[in-house]
Amino acid sequence: MGASVVKIALSGYYGFDNSGDEAVLQSILLALQEQGRAQGVQIEPIVLSANPQKTTEMYGVKAYHRMRPGPLLRALRESDGLISGGGSLLQDATSSKTIPYYLAVLKIAQWLGKPTFIYSQGIGPVNRRMFDGWIRSVFKRCAYVSVRDTESAALLEKMRLPLDRITVVPDPVMGLPLRGSTGSEGGAADTAPRGSLVRTVGVSVRFWNEDRSELEALSRSLHLLLAARTDVRLRFLPFHLPSDEVASQFVIDRLGDHGSRVEMVRGIAHPQDMLEQVAGCDLLIGMRLHSLIYAASQYVPMVGISYDPKIDQFLHRLGMKAAASTARFDAEALGAEAQRLLDGKEAWAVSVGPAIEELKAQAQLPAQHIISFYLQPKA
Repeated sequence: MGASVVKIALSGYYGFDNSGDEAVLQSILLALQEQGRAQGVQIEPIVLSANPQKTTEMYGVKAYHRMRPGPLLRALRESDGLISGGGSLLQDATSSKTIPYYLAVLKIAQWLGKPTFIYSQGIGPVNRRMFDGWIRSVFKRCAYVSVRDTESAALLEKMRLPLDRITVVPDPVMGLPLRGSTGSEGGAADTAPRGSLVRTVGVSVRFWNEDRSELEALSRSLHLLLAARTDVRLRFLPFHLPSDEVASQFVIDRLGDHGSRVEMVRGIAHPQDMLEQVAGCDLLIGMRLHSLIYAASQYVPMVGISYDPKIDQFLHRLGMKAAASTARFDAEALGAEAQRLLDGKEAWAVSVGPAIEELKAQAQLPAQHIISFYLQPKA
């Protein structure tokens, strides 16, 4: 007897050329596939995307346009359920329209009688209290709610969602494997030749402050690092195209005559290609959350620059703190932290390794729970 088929729609920030969010999608797809095989269920994903054609070509899945009512409704009607996540979908820091959109998709699915699942979301910041009741009412009707950190769970509890309805799990990208890997175990791939004296420092930046003061300060940190260490080269890794390429070039232009030791990796769209780039680094300096998650998953030491609580929350799970923030940036201190980690990679791996291994082991729990839902006897 063949495996039962379950069609699941996926709602998230997909199809926008953001490597972190594409990694979320890929991680969820791989986890559903793996857990489906383990439990005898064939999963057929239907992705809501800003670029359905590209999503289909990249992942080999059916995709519909996320903003066109007809295709969106068709996707939900065709499905046996809806996954919302992961990433920071329910926050109003970047736009007041984000929360209403993702809740509306969930609500429509619920009106259509489809089970809904919250998959490892980071909740907040939610600055407009008018959203609290709507989030609570939609989440109460979900078959499963998982969030990626205790701070998100605490925020939902503050919105009066019962804490026993919420499961805290890692970000799904902690389970994303390198190409050709059979799973999420193992350390980083080392693309540099053995015995090489070159230390590659990955750099992931984005625009945040209007006056670009955080990037000016980071430029000073990197200038100090390059001046102090002749063995260091910088590899800029733009996660959100094309804006992060522009931000990276802004920093590169301020490094002066160190330009021969600086490169920018351009045009990477597939998350596993970016993961491979990060895995080949000896250190990662990152503003993008998923640049730090990529690094942790491959046991690459990281220096975090916080612009949002989600950066601090992830680092907290590893027992770490951000070395700087967009509000307070000590260029000398960040440079010193980068040098410390370059010289102490083994000690860092020993100290945070157990936490990383635990997060990687737990990364598939939401997929496991969702597959199990469809195997339960129907009332």
